[in-house]
Amino acid sequence: MQADPVPLFDGSAPSSFHVAIIMDGNGRWAHARGLPRTAGHKRGAESVRRVVEAAPELGISHLTLFGFSSENWKRPEGEISDLMGLLRLYLRNEIRDLKRNGVRLRVIGRRERFSRDIVALIEDGESDTRDNDRLHLTIALNYGGRQEIADAARALAREVAAGRLDPEAIDEEVLGQRLLTDDLPDPDVLVRTSGEQRISNFLLWQIAYSELVFSPVLWPEFSRDDLAAAVADFHQRERRFGGV
Repeated sequence: MQADPVPLFDGSAPSSFHVAIIMDGNGRWAHARGLPRTAGHKRGAESVRRVVEAAPELGISHLTLFGFSSENWKRPEGEISDLMGLLRLYLRNEIRDLKRNGVRLRVIGRRERFSRDIVALIEDGESDTRDNDRLHLTIALNYGGRQEIADAARALAREVAAGRLDPEAIDEEVLGQRLLTDDLPDPDVLVRTSGEQRISNFLLWQIAYSELVFSPVLWPEFSRDDLAAAVADFHQRERRFGGV
């Protein structure tokens, strides 16, 4: 993706600017180099670091990354084991830097399939960074958009059955409050790398009016300039939200 350079954030952009990214292409990057898929995932973790560091400079206040989907458990057992090992490594090694750089970490998705030590690392990371507000980093792990909406509907059904909620009071706002992202603004832009043009069950409710940017760059090669190009693309668009 080519675009004019985006300058450092000068404070003129809206106070809330949310970018969500589907990080795609690790496996293809590795395959093209004759390397195991794990090598692609390791290089992809370096791209996460680059993007997190660059985001505040580009005026991004909220960054949400699709780290591991509920469908990814279908991958070979060895690859899943490697991914869990990389997740442990990231959580152990990066939290200190996130805290020092003003980044708040949150993880969305069902945690019960992760090992106890990974859950503890997630909880510790969230606790250690909860007072930060330079960048709100959300990582979706064992997450699926349809699953999230179904869980929210189930929660509403329980409240109605218990007599705590009038069915007529259920609207978009009420349902949205039962989602995992209830305290986050909806994404302004959704970026998918590697040239694929699919949503892949990511933030289905939240991206109703998000701008979509599809980058041909494989995730392990995704750089600050590529993120800046996606931001520039977004700012060139006119958002009407259904109006004229």
